Parts: sequence; structure tokens; C-alpha cells
Amino acid sequence: MKIECYLSQACMSEEELVRNIRQALSLEGVEADVSFRRVTDDDARHMGIKGSPTVLINGADIAPSDVNGAT
Repeated sequence: MKIECYLSQACMSEEELVRNIRQALSLEGVEADVSFRRVTDDDARHMGIKGSPTVLINGADIAPSDVNGAT
């Protein structure tokens, strides 16, 4: 499994995100290649990232912003 985490330069949730990902992987007994990357606003626009943090699992956004429903 590949987990890619993208955070804006101003995002303050990196520590919590790291903790949550480690806990989830441990609870599920899953190994993953996890990466964290800070991105500029321009990088985020170019990559189609619309929120921070954005987490992709095997290339799929776990919380896509274009899904209709409750927010």
C-alpha cells in the first residue's frame, strides 16, 4: 500500500496526521510506504489538491472534494 500525504505550507495538522496514520496501520496490521510532502499553493493547484491535508491511498483521495453529500 502506498500512502501519500500532501500538506500546505500553513497546515498545522502534520503531527496529528502522522499519529493517526501510524495508529490505523497498526490496528489493521498493514504495512505501507507512507510519504509526507509540504506543497506550495501553486503546487497544490497544479496537482489538483484542494484541501490540506490531502491523503491519497494507492493514488485515490480518501476525502475527495467533488463528492456530493454532507460536509
